[in-house]
Amino acid sequence: MFNFKKKKSPIVTVKELAKQVKLLEERLEKTTNDLTALTKQQEQSVSKVGVVRFNPFEGIGGDQSFSVALLNSENSGVVFTSHYGKDMQRVYAKEVKKGKSTYPLSAEEEKIILQAQDVSKKK
Repeated sequence: MFNFKKKKSPIVTVKELAKQVKLLEERLEKTTNDLTALTKQQEQSVSKVGVVRFNPFEGIGGDQSFSVALLNSENSGVVFTSHYGKDMQRVYAKEVKKGKSTYPLSAEEEKIILQAQDVSKKK
């Protein structure tokens, strides 16, 4: 039922071990390079998102307008704002660098940029 015989271990030469170590070193180097590339790519990827709905026209309609912030780990990216009105629809896109824009930001846009930045702090 049970086989209690000792199994013979194969004899491994120093040359074979050196070859295995070299292969492992090459795999480690490739993995390290891949990880470095992925880290750089991730830093530029959208990792912070915020959305806010609002009504820019007092007394008319509901909260059908919105702002969306899409930021990377450096708080750079873009904020989109859509103003929805009875007879018009306007969409704005503003570049954001390190949490600031060269274009004037509305209160809703500033709020959503801060909200997107805070999302990453809560994790």
